[in-house]
Amino acid sequence: VPSSAPRGSASFQAQGTPGVKLWVLHQAQSVKLPSSVERWPLAPAPELLLAMDAPSKDVGDEKVRISYFREAGGVPVGRAVLYLTCVEVSLDADINRSGAVSRTLLDKASWTWGPEGHGAVLLVNCDRDDPGAEGLDNEDSAVHSYNDLKDMSQVVLRTRGPRAIFAGHRLLLHVDFGDADKIRVFYGGSGAELEKFKHVLGGSKLAYSVRPGRHCHESVFYVEGLAFPDVAFPGLVSLRVTLLESPEKGLLESPIFTDSVVFRVAPWIMTPNTAPPLEVFVCRWVLGAPALPAAGSAPESRFSRSVDDNEGFVEAVGALAERAQCPLTVCPAPQNRQDRWIQDEVEFGYVQAPHKTFPVVFDSPRDRGLKDFPVRSILGPDFGYVARQAPEGASSLDSFGNLEVSPPVTVQGKEYPLGRILIGSSFPRLGGRRMAKAVRDFLVAQKVQAPVELFSDWLHIGHVDEFLSFVPAPDRKGFRLLLASPSACYQLLKEKQEEGFGEAAMFQGLDRVPKPTINEILANEELRKFNDYAQRCIDWNRDLLKQELGLSEQDIVDIPQLFILTGSRADALFPDMVNMLVLGRHLGIPKPFGPVVGGRCCLEQRVRELLEPLGLSCTLIDDFFSYHVLLGEVHCGTNVRRKPFAFKWWHVVP
Repeated sequence: VPSSAPRGSASFQAQGTPGVKLWVLHQAQSVKLPSSVERWPLAPAPELLLAMDAPSKDVGDEKVRISYFREAGGVPVGRAVLYLTCVEVSLDADINRSGAVSRTLLDKASWTWGPEGHGAVLLVNCDRDDPGAEGLDNEDSAVHSYNDLKDMSQVVLRTRGPRAIFAGHRLLLHVDFGDADKIRVFYGGSGAELEKFKHVLGGSKLAYSVRPGRHCHESVFYVEGLAFPDVAFPGLVSLRVTLLESPEKGLLESPIFTDSVVFRVAPWIMTPNTAPPLEVFVCRWVLGAPALPAAGSAPESRFSRSVDDNEGFVEAVGALAERAQCPLTVCPAPQNRQDRWIQDEVEFGYVQAPHKTFPVVFDSPRDRGLKDFPVRSILGPDFGYVARQAPEGASSLDSFGNLEVSPPVTVQGKEYPLGRILIGSSFPRLGGRRMAKAVRDFLVAQKVQAPVELFSDWLHIGHVDEFLSFVPAPDRKGFRLLLASPSACYQLLKEKQEEGFGEAAMFQGLDRVPKPTINEILANEELRKFNDYAQRCIDWNRDLLKQELGLSEQDIVDIPQLFILTGSRADALFPDMVNMLVLGRHLGIPKPFGPVVGGRCCLEQRVRELLEPLGLSCTLIDDFFSYHVLLGEVHCGTNVRRKPFAFKWWHVVP
């Protein structure tokens, strides 16, 4: 206000036309005009605040007049008139996370977590809506279908005001250089025809000049994500629109106003065994080439035979899926190329935005016989794909039998409503094998399922699913953690020996398989010492899981299991019962072929006694010659796509 005052002025008076609201900021207080005070002193440096609620119809159609007065004068000694033109320039997205774009007073330039948080969400457009396309939808700069647009997030640019303003100024939609390879923006103008949608922003395109239509005040842009959060990308990207004043010839444009919207790219989310199953996968194979072991090159088997196909296994899994009312998808032999370990090749998860959720398969770096199956047979409309490679070379620990996730847990008041990812590692052993850095970095960067590294390098295959699993339960936390337990197995065998069944033998009914008795197993000191070591390794993980998942002993069930030394690491002596298929309350458990006592396998009987009181139905599946002899079990040979969490990931507080 003082900058236009004539010399000798001491006070001022301000008046606005009806479309203008005025406040005087005087001595740190704001007073709305008109007020009981007619004149305001020019010292100490008052400010005049103004606002308009509606865009102007014409340039300069609203005014503010300031009159200046001397100390005691009644007649103004000077006047200043400010001509105002109000325009609306607003960049809006689904900041409220309601599933639709709306106007909001929330800060669009920030993104916050939690139930009371705000900020827009962006999906990585990693599915393939056009069956005729070769790659993912986000691998080209074209829109192939309206379904493709539905995977994208909308951004609405609202512009209102006199046409002369927009004709004489430039409106620029732009993205930072560092974000340009993370998003792609499409615009179809005022029409809805698919062929009109063009790539306008992202990649090498850092800015796009928008021309507001004569009769259209809203321009709708569609934004797709190109990359998941990762070690060098926290997941936040910004879009901005700037109104630029066109200068005189030879001068640079100057910005008048900028509005911005921040997106967070939706993370890839795993689902636990306890989530309802939607689809079961299994490979069918026939003996026409050397059978691949579960990981890498296995030492010579202790057993002298396997089977010519896995038809019995596929039928058993199909029957279990039918009881669980879950569809079964069989990967035929030509597609799996003798690779039966479908759990190791892929992990099913999903991505979610307020407007859309779809499953995404995570392809492991192992790349064996099933390496083309995810792209050729799973990737499709509303079914996405993501992969990470291991430049240093993949180890057995990079297979996804070594990737599990817990059900939701609370740890010392800290909630993990989407559970915590569990991966196997060589810790606390120095050296040894570890999951590829690219995979670990990817899992950590998703933020919402903070990973826990367990000790699995003591196992020959080295997967966490060899010693743990989760099953649903009706009480406590809603689940039980199952842990393989040599101690529980020795205790059971000792009980049966004391009951007079010491000569009961393992592996009855299996041809050309050694059949040690209970007495022989209990007398084998080398076997006992090695299983004491295996129990110590499992106990290390037990303590870590109790600490990192907030569990107590009552949340854990010990499943009898023995291990044998293979080379320098452990394999299961008999089919590993924790390596089970969980379909709701229906469990597909590897048949252990334990000592028969009173007409029943004592190992089967003990597992039923432990799990059936939880309302679970136990089905024992014979995988001995089709999987176990190649160092894998039921869980290794199957995979399950499960229902996404009801809990929205943006409500997490990392």
